[in-house]
Amino acid sequence: MTETEERTDAATAEFRFDIPMLAERTTGVVDWINSSTSTSSLPLGLFGASTGAAAALIAAAQRPHLVRAVVSRGGRPDLAEAALESVTAPTLLIVGGRDEPVIELNRQAFNRLSGEHELQIVPGATHLFEEAGALSEVARLATTWFLDHLV
Repeated sequence: MTETEERTDAATAEFRFDIPMLAERTTGVVDWINSSTSTSSLPLGLFGASTGAAAALIAAAQRPHLVRAVVSRGGRPDLAEAALESVTAPTLLIVGGRDEPVIELNRQAFNRLSGEHELQIVPGATHLFEEAGALSEVARLATTWFLDHLV
């Protein structure tokens, strides 16, 4: 989001759930990376948290030839809706073990993904992974996923 959108969203939450806008911008970044001579030859993975995970999954569905892996952290992949069935990039869903509503939403989305996918639950972690060691575990899982699928 722009700085102005961030300020507005902090007060109203009106942009964080504008999944089409977030997806359009994420897809635009994917296209920009692909058009740049300094980055176009690099394998591309997307990491999305919360509603950003839905945007990353939609971008992966729209650019299957460019996005080679996706990681969702505490994400809302369910908000990617119909795009889920079109995601071919290997996808890792990471959810906190104490984030029960989001675990269920991720399980539902998991069942709709068609490509390679995995669901990892970090024991004891809540939605923001603020517990000691939780973000380190997310980083380890994401790093392993990207190394396995981008290298």
